[in-house]
Formats: sequence, C-alpha cells, structure tokens
Amino acid sequence: MKPSVPELLERLQSGDQSVLDELVSRLYNELRRIAARHLRGERADHTLETTALVHEAYLRLCEARGRDFSDRVHFLALASRVMRQVLVDYGRARATKKRGGQGPGNRRCGLWTTTLAADPEATDPVDILDLDRALEALAGEDQSLARSIELHYFGGMTAEEIAQSARKSVHIIRHDLRFAQAWLRRKLNGA
Repeated sequence: MKPSVPELLERLQSGDQSVLDELVSRLYNELRRIAARHLRGERADHTLETTALVHEAYLRLCEARGRDFSDRVHFLALASRVMRQVLVDYGRARATKKRGGQGPGNRRCGLWTTTLAADPEATDPVDILDLDRALEALAGEDQSLARSIELHYFGGMTAEEIAQSARKSVHIIRHDLRFAQAWLRRKLNGA
C-alpha cells in the first residue's frame, strides 16, 4: 500500500529526501493547476509551459534540502512561491536581454506581465517584476498578508483552504485578501 501524502511529508521532515519524488508525483495534478494559474496572465508567446514550470520548481525544491513542510497546503504554498520566483527570474533575464544587458535603471516595456485578477481579461496586466517588488514590500510589512495573497492568486487556493492552513477564520482571510489586494494596487500605481 502506498503511503499517504501526510506520511510522505512526515518522512520528508524526518530527513528522508527520497520521498520527494513520490510526493511530487502524488501532488502533480495540483502542481500543474498552480503552474497553469501562474501562467494564465503571462504573455501569449511565453517560453515556459505548465509542465516546464512544474519541473523547474521541482528542481529548485530538490536543491532546497532541509525544508520542513508542515502539511499538504504548506508544501503546495512553497511550490507556488518557487514557481513565482522561477517566473520572476525568467522575467529578469528577458528584461536584461531586451535592454542589451544594461543596468536595472532602465525601464522594461511590459515584457513580462501577469494579473492579480482571477480572470486575466478582467484587468490591466501588471509587470511581474513590479508585482514581485510589491509583494516583497508587503511581506516586509505583514508576512501573513503576503502569504495569503500568494496562496490565493498564485496558488489558486480558496479562502477556506488558506484559513485552514493559517488557523484563522475564513472571514479574517477574506478581509485580509481584500486589504492585501488594495495595498498591492496602491503600491503598483505609485500611490
């Protein structure tokens, strides 16, 4: 009988890195869903596809030895964060290439965009590098708000799933998500 996801996570916490392959295999469909959500707002000619983003995140998770995942939601949240970082790294590399390798003072021309809306067509796209900076600033002020927004918009998790993970009420999480989204929009609009 195959071990359950909680059993795999427990073995991983105890130092058995060999179970990471099986854990990723068991959660592969969820990881693909998260990757697809990350890529939904990206430009049409994006070089990464869903499978490639999952595989790149897997490689980075393998390199990050000693990670403790408290539960399935925590593992998926970290995988989502790694996927976002992969996209940010790709965005930086592409922006550098388009600038001819010049310094960070040069402005990108909308080369790498995403959206905070559930429906990418519903709002103007946001430059993913600007969004990454805004999320880092939000995390500097309130780590739990930044984590909630990442889980919801990039991880595709519901307010109920986030509430369970954070051990908070659903109403608080919904309020936090609205507040964090407004905060990010103000930050992105330079207010």
